[in-house]
Amino acid sequence: MTSHLASSIKPLKERIATIGVFLANGFGIGAWAVEVPRIKESLALSDTALGIALFAFALGAIVAMPLAGQLAPRFGSGRATALLGAAFVVALPLPAFAPGMAALCIVLFMLGAANGALDVSMNGHASTIETQWRSPIMSSFHAAWSAGGLLGAATGALLQKGGVGVIGGLLLPGVVIGIVIVAAALLALRDLGPRAAASSSGFAWPSGGVMKLAMLAFLCMLVEGAVADWSAVYLRSTLNQEASVAAVGYSAFALSMAACRIVGDVSVRRFGSSKVVALGGLIAVAGLALVLSLPTVLTACVGFAMVGIGLANIVPVIFSAAGRSTDTPAIGVSMAATAGYAGFLIGPPLIGLGAGWLGLRLALCVLVLAAAIVCLLGGRAVRGVRLA
Repeated sequence: MTSHLASSIKPLKERIATIGVFLANGFGIGAWAVEVPRIKESLALSDTALGIALFAFALGAIVAMPLAGQLAPRFGSGRATALLGAAFVVALPLPAFAPGMAALCIVLFMLGAANGALDVSMNGHASTIETQWRSPIMSSFHAAWSAGGLLGAATGALLQKGGVGVIGGLLLPGVVIGIVIVAAALLALRDLGPRAAASSSGFAWPSGGVMKLAMLAFLCMLVEGAVADWSAVYLRSTLNQEASVAAVGYSAFALSMAACRIVGDVSVRRFGSSKVVALGGLIAVAGLALVLSLPTVLTACVGFAMVGIGLANIVPVIFSAAGRSTDTPAIGVSMAATAGYAGFLIGPPLIGLGAGWLGLRLALCVLVLAAAIVCLLGGRAVRGVRLA
């Protein structure tokens, strides 16, 4: 009776602590994003040089993500999340101190590796908590990340407006997220359930069991990355408006995604994960089709908001399913996250290459195809993966 009662208690403290880590990570990434233009200006980087530096960030994440899946079996998912959170805090302000291009690439590789590893670890830990919670709660963690990103960007903008330099613009947010992560670690970043044995290879590439989930993550984040980098460019070229007006598309996308993740867990519980993925893909297809077929300021707001609504809870569902598909949740998450991050990295240059051959509007039709594949195949891919 006692053991049954203990197993039925939901790990509330652990959930709150892990939400804090997601919030802190999003806050740091948001603060970093608004400092990119000032770092570019301070180092007198060309667009090409900045692209190479940002590629180093993405490369660091892709290298670290498969390795991060091996930390949970060795150290426990809670301890691994706390340690990688500390590494992220240390790495966050380093770009502000880079004296030149070479140093910037090195520290961005380190920051990308810390961020990618933390992403895998905290999602794996969240998947373990979700399994013990016995109810879909993954979207709440991703909602915290989205909210943190918005808060971090807003805080960074306020610091810039107040005359704070680049170093302060990254150090001060680093102090804030450091406090949050330490508080989370002291509260309840502990291991839940038995540890699985770590594999001897050190890498966790997508295997047959989670290949479909990894492919879905790749396609979803390909769309997300392309929308982030090309939505304003597309609207500015088609609407012939100033940059602030063209940016409304991505703003609508980001805000709708953050808002929908708040109610994502309720949607999954009510409709089921397969319907959330399939319907989300359909909404994203409709939103992209609207923007591409009838580009106006109004349709940009509505269409990109629909894309944000559609994609908002697909990646959380995929990560949740991937975490339940392997012996250790962090290993399954590392497979899906690595594929997803690769999609986020490949999406923007893929659109740029296609735009050079076919024009930007036709190139963006690739995103419609990607969302359509998620709609058609996504529901079936997650249907067979149930909560333990």
